Amino acid sequence: MQDARASSARDDVLIVGAGPTGLVLALWLVRQGMRVRVVDAAAGPGTASRAMVVQARTLELYRQLDLAEAVVAAGFRNPAFNLWTGGRHRARVAFGEAGAGAGVTPYPFLLVYPQDRHERLLVERLAALGVEVERRTELLDFDDRGDHVAARLRGPDGAERTVEAAWLAGCDGARSVVRHRIGAGFPGGTYSKVFYVADVEARGAAANGEVNIALDQADFVAWIGYDDAGRGRLIGVVDDPDDEDGGAETARRFEDVGRRAMTDIGLEVGRVNWFSTYRVHHRVTDRYRQGRAFLLGDAAHIHSPAGGQGMNTGIGDAINLAWKLAAVQRGRAPDALLDSYEGERRPFAERLVATTDRVFSFVTADGGLADFVRLHLAPVLAPAAYSFEMVRAAMFRIVSQTQLSYHDGPISAGRAGDVRGGDRLPWIETVDNHAPLSAMAWQVHVYGTARPDLVAWCRAQGIALHRFGFDDAASRAGLAREAAYLIRPDTYVAVAAPDASVAALDGWRARHGLTLGQDPA
Repeated sequence: MQDARASSARDDVLIVGAGPTGLVLALWLVRQGMRVRVVDAAAGPGTASRAMVVQARTLELYRQLDLAEAVVAAGFRNPAFNLWTGGRHRARVAFGEAGAGAGVTPYPFLLVYPQDRHERLLVERLAALGVEVERRTELLDFDDRGDHVAARLRGPDGAERTVEAAWLAGCDGARSVVRHRIGAGFPGGTYSKVFYVADVEARGAAANGEVNIALDQADFVAWIGYDDAGRGRLIGVVDDPDDEDGGAETARRFEDVGRRAMTDIGLEVGRVNWFSTYRVHHRVTDRYRQGRAFLLGDAAHIHSPAGGQGMNTGIGDAINLAWKLAAVQRGRAPDALLDSYEGERRPFAERLVATTDRVFSFVTADGGLADFVRLHLAPVLAPAAYSFEMVRAAMFRIVSQTQLSYHDGPISAGRAGDVRGGDRLPWIETVDNHAPLSAMAWQVHVYGTARPDLVAWCRAQGIALHRFGFDDAASRAGLAREAAYLIRPDTYVAVAAPDASVAALDGWRARHGLTLGQDPA
């Protein structure tokens, strides 16, 4: 548990923003023994359900925080994706059991867990570790003084004070004060149409507790079921052709939304519990770090809600940065390790924004050609593509973020079998090789017999060596017999050494100046 400290004490990390990104960053850092302060301008956790989807990769990472079971129990497992066009059901892709996610992850489903409830759970877990979010506390400015950051805050009583921390994490959203203060650009654009989100109670063929995407002429609707009883989230386009000012602030009602796609799938809304309109932006900052300040989550990247990626990407930012901050702050890694945060996360954000931009542009484009593609080509091509197991599996891996890798990152090396440095460690269901990853520490995995010199090296480094049998499941996952896989604290493979070479592993460690274990021999 983090010790209580006077307001004048210097923290390891000042986290600005208490959404899921900031809260997960704080949880991970505290678990690593770091002292954190979390401030947020809001009076409390969000009250709207905004982000809904928790992807499988996020649940795998939550397992390290002992959060996965609680989140899964509180959420709703959405088992399949359905595509509709022109009022007809065209394709269905199941996730679990014999579906696209089977054998890929312990969580082969799309979990629906509203952000307001999600945030409250994270706040409770953080409080249990001795950290309370400082509410109605606004970051006004900060100064990077070389060896620490001095931040000027305004509290709920309007009084200003200065606090110090070794590092500053800007998790403060799309209008980030931290981003503006470091002078980072935020290039990108804004979609011309106004979109809506609504939490509703509905009935009809599509209100089946699954994901349903319906396309029609100049209209689309996405339905994400919360349960099997017709409650869910609707996302679509506001039918407002006279609005040319580009402002999403114009008062609108649910009655203004496009109904063609909704009607085509027989979705009848009985009650609207929450409704909001917004404009969608697609932007990635041109830098994730400036000195001792970092940008994470929506402060670094924003994009369309296609695929339920936004919150999950912010959480991925937090976990990628957390172990690196902890290592540098403890003197177990040089400052250069922190540059790999941008080197790994920014390319992924750029690919994600480009992909979601293409998807969103396709489903919302106007004109005869766009309608022809949506209503005539997509109904033919989608079912044909989804009939192949390889396509279904690839789709699940992309959406679930289990395919996310850092192959081209600055701290990834080697290849053994089909697994490369920078890959997520493949999950082997028969032995649950992800169980040891909860240690949140460096470790080596071997599938087969470990060489004596490798055993001695791991002992000398003070890191765990986990040995698993090499079987058909390991082979199918792409792992190589008796290779050595050095696993990072965030569960990604740092080095894949096909011959389990101690020289390769130690050479990589020395090049990056890392101390791997807690108590090296």
